[in-house]
Amino acid sequence: MQFKLYEDVHAFYKETYPVLMLHEAQNLIPLGNIIIGHEGTDLSDWRDPANWLMATVSDAKGILLTAIMTPPHNITLYATGNRIHPEAVDCLIEGLQEYDIPGVLTERSLAEYFAKAYTSRHGLTCSTTMNQRIYELTAVNPDIPMVGTFRLLDEKDMHFFPYWVEAFYAAASYGKTEMKIPQDAAHYLHRIAAKKLYVLEVNGVPVSMAGYTRVMQTAIGVAFVYTPPYERNKGYATSIVAQLSQLALNKGFTKCVLYTDLANPTSNSIYQKIGYTAVCDSLQLKFES
Repeated sequence: MQFKLYEDVHAFYKETYPVLMLHEAQNLIPLGNIIIGHEGTDLSDWRDPANWLMATVSDAKGILLTAIMTPPHNITLYATGNRIHPEAVDCLIEGLQEYDIPGVLTERSLAEYFAKAYTSRHGLTCSTTMNQRIYELTAVNPDIPMVGTFRLLDEKDMHFFPYWVEAFYAAASYGKTEMKIPQDAAHYLHRIAAKKLYVLEVNGVPVSMAGYTRVMQTAIGVAFVYTPPYERNKGYATSIVAQLSQLALNKGFTKCVLYTDLANPTSNSIYQKIGYTAVCDSLQLKFES
């Protein structure tokens, strides 16, 4: 087994991109990250590859295990072909012994195997922060009602958009009961300027939002799905995700990919109704002393 640590994101991209593409939808996060790093057009927040941890474990036949961590986020792993090689995991853990790994996010069986081996070696405990399912869509259910007016968010939406973003993050975080009150407009204006976020209006009133995240070769990520509590149970989230997904397919993407929280049966039901099918389950685990 050979452990290899990378300092050059372009070299890491060249060697791991075709491996990760074996399961494009499952690898939405690591693929999206290495594309961001390779293009180098956005170095804000965690996106500067100079701060990343990038590694592979290989044998004579090629890469067996790929790892990338973009601090402060957890390490993300992919076992090539979804075949877990215990010796490759041990080799990776040995190679990472000088690094502080806060947790892991990956396909369920690999996450559980890595977490057990890593915490045992370092005398840590492990807890689940998110139990997720990855879905992909290749065609939108034509029976979904396309209600309201679907449009890009723009600067005139700043009177509500920052609050919806923070409410979305608060709702998605276990144990979090309060949302942050926005103070600085720059972060939200940056998101709007990226032209990846959309809003659904009914009678001129914004009722739901959704947007794109990582853009890949044939797939695109869907996220930031949020409807304020007073507008729920009216079909708005279903409609905006369906319209957003159809727009992506119209642009030439062959599939849309999204993550869901398995603790939220409503969202999982909505996405399946639209046409999303399960790819695999994913676990986000936190390591603690």
